[in-house]
Amino acid sequence: MLVVFPIGLWIFSFISDLIFLLGKHLLWNDIAFYTMLGGLIGALLATVPGLIDMFSITNPKVGEIAWNHMLLNLVALGVFGLNLYLRTVLEAGAFIPISLSVLGVLLLALSGWLGGELAYVHGVGVQPQGKNTEKDKTENKLRRAG
Repeated sequence: MLVVFPIGLWIFSFISDLIFLLGKHLLWNDIAFYTMLGGLIGALLATVPGLIDMFSITNPKVGEIAWNHMLLNLVALGVFGLNLYLRTVLEAGAFIPISLSVLGVLLLALSGWLGGELAYVHGVGVQPQGKNTEKDKTENKLRRAG
């Protein structure tokens, strides 16, 4: 659940960059900066449960997907970190930070695809649903008894 914050903040940072480029209002440049900072903080917080999930994987094929997902996330984190730093030393709307925002969002899209594969296809980090859960077992016992 923690991953939605950095993803949303980084995408909104990119959207803020686009709005800034269209209107040149410095407020949007500041919004882009602070949402990018919030995304970095959120991504760092999301790494702990992500690592726990990754190291709990026993299937080698799923493990390979998880490693690729992690590497893409680390590269995206580095891209947004560099982007944030460059925004402190370059003028508002400079080409390199905007380009890094595009690259970062593309990396997020690819990483998100792999994250979706892990969660929705392989059930990584997802509580099992269906007849095997404890809640269902208890409910079935109660139905049979009642």
